[in-house]
Amino acid sequence: MAASASSRLAGAALLAQAALYAAWFRDDRHLLASLLVFALPPLLLAWPVWRGRARAAFWAGVLALFWFSHGVMVAWAHPAQRAWAWGGIVLALAVLLAACWPGVRARSGTRGR
Repeated sequence: MAASASSRLAGAALLAQAALYAAWFRDDRHLLASLLVFALPPLLLAWPVWRGRARAAFWAGVLALFWFSHGVMVAWAHPAQRAWAWGGIVLALAVLLAACWPGVRARSGTRGR
């Protein structure tokens, strides 16, 4: 399966998500745990999603729901980290929409666009 523009966008958003979490948690006292939970999964999924792997895109979409929820929770509860949280929210939505777009397009029956 050839990689589409949406899979490349999802792969790039996953890399950006991993970089955001690595920068966000750089001073955390539980750095290793934070990186394993938040930065490693998008980093590991970025390449297979970029190449158009459907199963990797599915899991990226599932994890994007977690990242979105985490971002909303932090933005609401911790005003000092609100900018980081909003970055996570935006990137999670980008991952989710880009990963799901081929399925939405196939279900609606549209081609090309």
